Amino acid sequence: MTVYGSFPGARPRRLRTTPTMRRMVAETRLHPADLILPAFVREGVSEPVPISAMPGVVQHTRDTLRKAAVEAVEAGVSGIMLFGVPEEAKKDAAGTAGTDPDGILQVAIRDVRAEVGDELVVMSDLCLDEYTDHGHCGVLDADGRVDNDATLERYAEMAQVQADAGVHVVGPSGMMDGQVGVIRDALDTIGKEDVAILAYTAKYASAFYGPFREAVGSSLSGDRKTYQQDPANVRESLRELALDLDEGADMVMVKPAGPYLDILAKVADAVDVPVAAYQISGEYAMIEAAAEKGWIDRDAAILESLTGIRRAGAQMILTYWATEVAQRIAGRAG
Repeated sequence: MTVYGSFPGARPRRLRTTPTMRRMVAETRLHPADLILPAFVREGVSEPVPISAMPGVVQHTRDTLRKAAVEAVEAGVSGIMLFGVPEEAKKDAAGTAGTDPDGILQVAIRDVRAEVGDELVVMSDLCLDEYTDHGHCGVLDADGRVDNDATLERYAEMAQVQADAGVHVVGPSGMMDGQVGVIRDALDTIGKEDVAILAYTAKYASAFYGPFREAVGSSLSGDRKTYQQDPANVRESLRELALDLDEGADMVMVKPAGPYLDILAKVADAVDVPVAAYQISGEYAMIEAAAEKGWIDRDAAILESLTGIRRAGAQMILTYWATEVAQRIAGRAG
């Protein structure tokens, strides 16, 4: 007599026998609505500029950004996260191009909203690093250190001009203490209570950001370890989470995604707000590079990496493959 739960009566492989069987019992599913497309728009270019470290990703012109937004909508992607790349001559110590109502990011927000309206959740990177001549995420004090509270004043201005441009969601990514609360107050002050905040709650000082520096034309010399989180720490991210929620974050994010799935799972278990994860440039570049060498199956690796992020608890995934994967999922479903 076979005892229930033991071999040979218990055979988990019965549920793996065919593709249809595996699909039916899958515990985690990717859907186009889970995906958000990060996109770069560069000032003063007439053609898209390829990013060498991120094959297939470009710095968009205003026109090609509009087209990318339409393609994302048609694929079923939920959102687009916009990053502005200003002309080099417009960078300065205070990042004033980031708060110029006619700065490239604000122009891009208006362009995308005019093109797709509310069919795509238009998000904006709220940080100074693209606009400062020193490349840091805030303004510097007399000793060359990032001045937290002076930076918050700049973030408040950025939030307001991005909201005026029509953004649905701001994404403060600078990891300044108190940034969410200051931004919430700034938005509410000008009657933009409906603009949501996606807090970069756990943003680690990662080695995987390298290709992103090229993507945004970063002027950074040195690192951001005095304000981004130490990769060794777990409890610190939960403290940041509590602070962001207390300050009014509507959604929270873990960045990077793949190397920090343990953090993502802890955050997802701890909150009742939507949780995002950002599959960053280095994660993208590694898969593309290995696939180009013929060492891995590109399409399978992309889906596996995204499924792992979703399985760990992310409801939303920022990925440079968003439109491609959404199209593939839709085609498979059809």
